[in-house]
Amino acid sequence: MKQTIRWAFFLVGVMIFSMGITLTINVQHLGIHPWDVLNVAFFHHFGLSIGSWAIIVSGLLILITLIMDRGYIRLGTFFNAFLVGLFVDFYMWLDFLPVATNRWIDILIILAGIVVMGFGGGMYNAGGVGSGPRDGFMLSLSDKTGISISRVRIIVETLILVLGIVVGGPVFIFTFLFTFIQSPIFQQSYLFFKSLIKKIEGKLDREAQVPVKKELS
Repeated sequence: MKQTIRWAFFLVGVMIFSMGITLTINVQHLGIHPWDVLNVAFFHHFGLSIGSWAIIVSGLLILITLIMDRGYIRLGTFFNAFLVGLFVDFYMWLDFLPVATNRWIDILIILAGIVVMGFGGGMYNAGGVGSGPRDGFMLSLSDKTGISISRVRIIVETLILVLGIVVGGPVFIFTFLFTFIQSPIFQQSYLFFKSLIKKIEGKLDREAQVPVKKELS
């Protein structure tokens, strides 16, 4: 039952996270997350879909991480790699989310997307069924090099951003503001849902102990 609850939080979190990505992509002229800059650039140059490129890039990161340190790769990591790309394409196909208006409201849309990404990211990570492909890659890289996680993240995302710019991805002011806005929201969401999951699991444990006590009496 506990695993069912954790997977439920993971799945809903991934759906919410993917919706946030789609919102930001819809107003990409304002700038998007470095990893998404790369996916969008590949989409424009080589075809397929943005979600497909997200899956391909995530798959490559998982492969590299498996070579460096398998400890960070769990079942949820594989599901994350596949589901995020799948949901992004699904939301874009449904075409129900706000799109660019080239007016001030686009700023509200991208801010909403960043908030939704932070909220959903914290939620699915709180499930504890496996880190995302990007996180697993950067954690294993940090372990292998001895460089701090924060510095590894900065280095990796800067290199990805440069690659995205070279390929012709959408880079603007929000590309550089993304982490500063999203990170605190992610942290608060993660802590909240981690605490909530523990409370739910604690309640299940207490309920499971009641029949045992009755039988003993």
